[in-house]
Amino acid sequence: MNTDTKLTTTQMAILVAAARRPNGEIEPLPDNLRGGARVQVVKGLLAKGFVFESDGHHVLTDAGYAAVGKLRPVRKGIQKIDAPDALTKRDPTPPTIRPGTKILTLVELLQEPGGASIVTLLQATGWLLHTIRGAISAIVKKKLGFRVISEKGLGGERIYKIDFTTPKDK
Repeated sequence: MNTDTKLTTTQMAILVAAARRPNGEIEPLPDNLRGGARVQVVKGLLAKGFVFESDGHHVLTDAGYAAVGKLRPVRKGIQKIDAPDALTKRDPTPPTIRPGTKILTLVELLQEPGGASIVTLLQATGWLLHTIRGAISAIVKKKLGFRVISEKGLGGERIYKIDFTTPKDK
């Protein structure tokens, strides 16, 4: 699957419309798309790995959702698991951090050799104490998969840092 290829305006419009649908189906296709053009557009999306065929319908893959900046919706009652997408037979993409965000600032400070004190993190992000602790737990540890250690510094203040020496236990 090659997801770095460019999409035509029609393909992008089809992906955007499908991403808005709860089931992720690309049908109905635009009315102005007829005959051979219709077949070629669908073949192109299949070849690029943005859609797959399921029960006679074409449905977006995770790559299809990602191409339009969305995530596959998780239906109520279904628990999302960290496993390869069985329908597209590919590994899940690692999460990325958008540049210029406070989370990126937080991660960069935690990656410093000496780590960062809670005061440094408060000043850098402007967040409240409970927000920083929650971001470290939910985003840095769980979503991004880093192993974060916490220890008392020389002055008795808490120091947080990302530990690259041991792998994170799952």
